[in-house]
Amino acid sequence: MNNNWQQDKYVKACKFAAQAHNGQLVPGTDLPYLVHLSLVSMEIIAAIGTDDRYDADLAMQCAWLHDTIEDTETSYDDIVENFGVAVADGVLALTKNNSLPKSEQMGDSLRRIRLQPKEVWVVKLADRITNLQPPPSKWSQEKIANYRIEALLIYEELKDANEMLADRLLAKAQEYKAFIT
Repeated sequence: MNNNWQQDKYVKACKFAAQAHNGQLVPGTDLPYLVHLSLVSMEIIAAIGTDDRYDADLAMQCAWLHDTIEDTETSYDDIVENFGVAVADGVLALTKNNSLPKSEQMGDSLRRIRLQPKEVWVVKLADRITNLQPPPSKWSQEKIANYRIEALLIYEELKDANEMLADRLLAKAQEYKAFIT
């Protein structure tokens, strides 16, 4: 694989995600959801620069689209039609199965992600790095603590995908302890 990525594919995924998430905000903020997706894709740009084994286009497209099935009206078939099966399979693996009890969703998601190429793994790492910001004020201490525990689980399960992102996730999870009182 190489770490060259095609700007046209990046732009197409960015525009698709912007349209799909139009009007949504980053939870607990007044920022458009596109900010979150931009930060995840920035982490991917950094990661693909450290390892030339990645299909950079797959990683970039999954980064932009990772929440479309879960949080919008976008279907798996919509992603297949616009981006192909590999991207759609990656996005689907990154999508929580809401039919499962909450306590089983992360384990299920990580099992499905581990069946995908490493490009999908790095998106999950990047997503959690990006999400380890100050938690929304409405979150309970229990939810904050559990979110950190999930981050450490993601680290353990996916750390072999990219050393730089794994190290960043671990550091962010350690910093996140400050929000647990």
